[in-house]
Amino acid sequence: MIFARKPVPGMVKTRLVPMLSPDQAARLYDCMLADVLARTAVDPQFDRFLFYEDVYGAKDYFGRMAGIISLPQQGKDLGERMLAAFRAVLALEYTVAVVIGSDAPDLPTHFIVRAFDVLESGACEVVFGPCEDGGYYLLGMKSLYPALFRNVPWSSDKVLVVSLERAKVGGIEACLLPVWHDVDKAADLERPDLLDERNGARCTREFLTKLKMT
Repeated sequence: MIFARKPVPGMVKTRLVPMLSPDQAARLYDCMLADVLARTAVDPQFDRFLFYEDVYGAKDYFGRMAGIISLPQQGKDLGERMLAAFRAVLALEYTVAVVIGSDAPDLPTHFIVRAFDVLESGACEVVFGPCEDGGYYLLGMKSLYPALFRNVPWSSDKVLVVSLERAKVGGIEACLLPVWHDVDKAADLERPDLLDERNGARCTREFLTKLKMT
């Protein structure tokens, strides 16, 4: 599962403004999303679902994308929306579901594969991909655990800590993937690995390269 927004200027990557203009931030997000979609399309074992915020004509925008099932997000906050997405996918009799965002265009595909592997092996019941900012870039689970989505301080550096504590209290065995990063703040644009030709994030890399040349 991929969580995404339509790349509308002023509505995406707003923390990159004023370093970028609202239009540039939207074009960067468009590239990031394109890279995430491209790298998740490589492995045929993934059945992909894209959950979008249903505003600004997003239904038509995402509905034109081939090779992926696009559905609107449901809920008041991120926790409710992720819970609804997991409920919808697991109800289709998938034994494992994994969600990622669209903020890590260079996320190694083998991290996602690893999430499926550890869940299917029975090593744990949920798996988190820790992010450097205290959140997580990936969440996977075999069954629905509503407690992991409720009363979490979303968009803070306490997201992962609180989520792991909820898992512990609920007796839910959790595993961690390697730490990774997302692209959310101006400082993130200076990461040398975003310009590395080996990172697989071609659209993002080309956009940032052209930006540095202007």
